[in-house]
Amino acid sequence: MRTPFDSVMRNLKLIAASFLAILVAIIVVQNREPVATHVLFATVVMPHAILLFITAAAGFALGVLLTLSLSTKRSQIR
Repeated sequence: MRTPFDSVMRNLKLIAASFLAILVAIIVVQNREPVATHVLFATVVMPHAILLFITAAAGFALGVLLTLSLSTKRSQIR
């Protein structure tokens, strides 16, 4: 059974996620100059916006994978 608190938390999460998505989009658009990135033994030159987008996407993917992993473990414990 859902409580009013659940719907408030869901709306709060949606607002926070929307705010963060807009903030990331603004930061990415404002950083268009090229930047050199050193990855192990290679140096990659790309626009700063692309690097920020890749970093944000990797963080999002890791968060989703961690959430899925934790929810699977919780369901196995119950």
